[in-house]
Amino acid sequence: MTQLHIEALDWALLERGQPPRPLLQGVDLRVEQGEFVGLIGPNGSGKTSLLRCAYRANEPAEGRVRLGGDDLWQRSARWSAQRIAVVLQEFPDAFGLSVGDIVAMGRAPHKGLFDGDTAEDARQVAQALAQVGLGGEGERAFASLSGGEKQRVLLARALVQTPQLLLLDEPTNHLDPRYQLELLQHLRGLGLSILASFHDLNLAAAFCDRLYVIDGGRIVACGTPQQVLTPALLLQVFGVEALVDPHPLHPYPRITWITRT
Repeated sequence: MTQLHIEALDWALLERGQPPRPLLQGVDLRVEQGEFVGLIGPNGSGKTSLLRCAYRANEPAEGRVRLGGDDLWQRSARWSAQRIAVVLQEFPDAFGLSVGDIVAMGRAPHKGLFDGDTAEDARQVAQALAQVGLGGEGERAFASLSGGEKQRVLLARALVQTPQLLLLDEPTNHLDPRYQLELLQHLRGLGLSILASFHDLNLAAAFCDRLYVIDGGRIVACGTPQQVLTPALLLQVFGVEALVDPHPLHPYPRITWITRT
């Protein structure tokens, strides 16, 4: 079953006093049930803009975004938040909130306006923190954490939303190698439908079932890492020569960038 279906999507940046500036054009993308899909491309190619369309922050000028067959823009923001969780690159302003307070925000879409936190909410928060390696840290001030720890707290917040679809913008951006691997291994084991943008193509190759390559606001390639990550495509999109060979220990490609001195 297709969980996320983006079809013929166009989106333009609207700035006061300026003509619309097209940033996404004719984008088609699918994420199947339980699939881990990576979105790769150079800086400014449209990765973040496309993710914003997928979680109902940017309304498309043309095309549709469907979740499990439902058009997101025919549903409410609350409906979307109950089904789609997002982990972004930037961190929220904590205003003195604790780690547990931040994670508990993920339960908000499932509550009424005047509903308080329950014992079940507390159990889910504790479980999510344990899943991301921060068990017992709920009372710490969010502002006191390192960038990597904050990233893991935001993943825990996403998990307590109990989403059908998880969207991540550069999820390993603030993490050291150990936690990059642990985080992505954990994500693989969740069984969720996941769409994530990546800067590190070797991590994308190692953990993604399929990749979409975006360049200049258009999807220029899609397929398995073996199909997509070719020297010719990497030179075309990133402007750098690369050696692509089989990973010595695993059945996915390994990329070595070639520098000229």
